[in-house]
Amino acid sequence: MSKSHKILEKMKNEPKNIRFEELLKICTKYFGEPRKSGTSHTVFKTAWQGDPRINIQNDKGMAKAYQVKQVLIAIEKLTNLQGNKNEH
Repeated sequence: MSKSHKILEKMKNEPKNIRFEELLKICTKYFGEPRKSGTSHTVFKTAWQGDPRINIQNDKGMAKAYQVKQVLIAIEKLTNLQGNKNEH
């Protein structure tokens, strides 16, 4: 099992116990380099219309649980979009 896969499993099972660096690694893997960082927020662009960004914050070394859940939803949406593209 890859390290990213282990982090994803931990995100699903323990969203309150995710280090910011772990979430940052996952976001970078799925969404590329952040378009904005250095402030309290790190922002990633997504491939869809509407609210096309993922916003995460470092809370004393930990990720915020609600943002972990939002990232999981965005990864699922991205995976579904990529799956639809492969079907055509």
